[in-house]
Amino acid sequence: MTAAIEGILETALYADDLDAAEAFYGGILGLEKITRQANRHVFFRCGPGVLLIFNPQETVHPPPPHAFPVPVHGTTGAGHACFKVPGPELDFWVKKLIEAGITIEADFRWPNGARSIYFRDPAGNSLECAEPGLWNIA
Repeated sequence: MTAAIEGILETALYADDLDAAEAFYGGILGLEKITRQANRHVFFRCGPGVLLIFNPQETVHPPPPHAFPVPVHGTTGAGHACFKVPGPELDFWVKKLIEAGITIEADFRWPNGARSIYFRDPAGNSLECAEPGLWNIA
């Protein structure tokens, strides 16, 4: 018997300021908020997956009794996530981000012709919007 991993179900990034993260991901990027738990985390729907934003100071504490037994976790420093965006829509995102005061750090084409743009969230995480062809995904 063999089993294959089908994809990434969720991606986690870390941010000290969940209010700023919620405003950025929900307001500027337009992701649908699923839930928020106080100053611990805020979760967003992102295409067929979920983007988890955790406060690293909160996720290092063990869960309280009767809570889900999720192991402690966290990281320091900037992380990275790449959002799948159709090529013709990348110019829209460049314009929207610049209008929101967000710097585009890089905008280029990879050797296979796929385009990527890079920018930062309020916590300093490196974000990318790229054409799915970057990884030969339809």
